Amino acid sequence: MNQTEAADSVGLSERNARDFLRSKAIKSLLGQGYTPAKKDLIEVDSATQTRGQTRISPLSLSEVSAFWLWQAYRGNRQALSLCMGLIVESLERRFDNAFGVSRSEAEYNDRLAQRIQQLEIDLEQLGENYSEPDLLREHINRLEDQVKQLGGQPWQLPSSDEK
Repeated sequence: MNQTEAADSVGLSERNARDFLRSKAIKSLLGQGYTPAKKDLIEVDSATQTRGQTRISPLSLSEVSAFWLWQAYRGNRQALSLCMGLIVESLERRFDNAFGVSRSEAEYNDRLAQRIQQLEIDLEQLGENYSEPDLLREHINRLEDQVKQLGGQPWQLPSSDEK
């Protein structure tokens, strides 16, 4: 997969993928022995082009997986939906194979697209449900700061002298 497609799949620019390849995060996910291979641009033959050929900067499947997982870990909802959808599809394929269930590629693709779409909706609703407690926590932190600025100690009972 090329860097642009890997980044675009999770709503980011190609630069994010390039930066990730130079980061410590990729080594933590793929192991300390990981060293990015010097990759030559790959020419893609396109019958629709009239001049030249398209060149892509390739990533291995392990690099793409690590990039998407890292983005999900960092809170990228699109990456989280994609990773979750692909994990479920991978398990579904294995279980289908183990139990003799036969599905076409189109069925798997449709199920994955529906799953990702539903996950994105669920994550959006989840984010909205948790935003109120975050706002309340921020409000409490500001009030604690104000109490400290006035010389008090938040969450400490007043001494008997101050009653």
